[in-house]
Amino acid sequence: MGTVTVGAVRERAPGERRVALVPEAVTLLRRAGLDVLIQTGAGSGAWFTDAEYTDAGATVVTPDELYARADAVLCVGPPDPDAAEALRAGQTLIGLLQPLRHPALVEDLTGRGVRTMSLDLLPRTLSRAQSMDALTSQAAVAGYKAALLAADSYDRFFPMLTTAAGTMRPAQVLILGAGVAGLQAIATARRLGAVVSAYDVRPASRGEVESLGARFLDIQSPQEGGQEATELGGYARELTEREQRSQREALDTHIARSDIVITTAQVPGRKPPLLVTAAVVERMKPGSVVLDLAASELGGNVEGSEPDKTVVLDGGVTLIGAGHLPSAMATAASTAYARNLVALLGHLVRDGELNLDPADEITAALMGGGSS
Repeated sequence: MGTVTVGAVRERAPGERRVALVPEAVTLLRRAGLDVLIQTGAGSGAWFTDAEYTDAGATVVTPDELYARADAVLCVGPPDPDAAEALRAGQTLIGLLQPLRHPALVEDLTGRGVRTMSLDLLPRTLSRAQSMDALTSQAAVAGYKAALLAADSYDRFFPMLTTAAGTMRPAQVLILGAGVAGLQAIATARRLGAVVSAYDVRPASRGEVESLGARFLDIQSPQEGGQEATELGGYARELTEREQRSQREALDTHIARSDIVITTAQVPGRKPPLLVTAAVVERMKPGSVVLDLAASELGGNVEGSEPDKTVVLDGGVTLIGAGHLPSAMATAASTAYARNLVALLGHLVRDGELNLDPADEITAALMGGGSS
């Protein structure tokens, strides 16, 4: 019986501080009989030292040695061209590879005999795969950080305060999108004392929103052809242009009178829906904050937002394009992500071998053969 060797690489994307494995995860994998390699300095962005990995049972190696020895290479985001070229036939690459946005990368790797498993293809409807759901774990971090960043950028208090100088009214916060990130943003804003409202195209999210103490906006958004707002796999589907326009018109009044607006609506692999136009932002009060958690190279929920860019508009509204918030909380995000990988490897490794069974629904989905 052999031994599976996994290797966690150092992320090379600009601004990416996360790492695929943390020392806690190394300990768990070693107990399960796996050998673990860590690229030198891989955890430094998340404040994990090479010595901590060594103490946990990993072997710290150079990139060349890692790619030469690892059966499975673990990463966070898609590899850059040099890292992709270093992978060899027979190896398995596991990470958030974004194959819907980078089909050429996956095609090239599979063409060279490299097996790819992308955690962002995991259907959320598979209850036995919840512990492997990296999109959920990273979205929870992003939602929490979004509320804190919005509060830090807002020049007034979030809670109602009664002081000798009078009463300060609470901030009015609107969360658009009540998925994992949105719900975490709601919960965090509520803990900070804000009055929170939220909206999602999925009516079923009302109960979750209200359970956190927020008000669910009653907005009738027409759904063409009677389509449900949720696709197979548990993700919100992409709305038609007519549906998006009707939704924006209904939301504009609520957006204009909010102090804070946090948008979180994303459709995997596609352009995020436009929820907040420049025209409605101009109607917001000076000092208001709009944070677009969906800001990316594909666009965002807010017209004019750009990933990792904060601007104060002419009308005094602060617009934050916050597309990479999990990296801003690299220690927590890496710990959660590493636990997802430990759960996945526990599912894949059998009798000292990496078993990628195409008949298994989890494996098939991650390799692109199942519903996403």
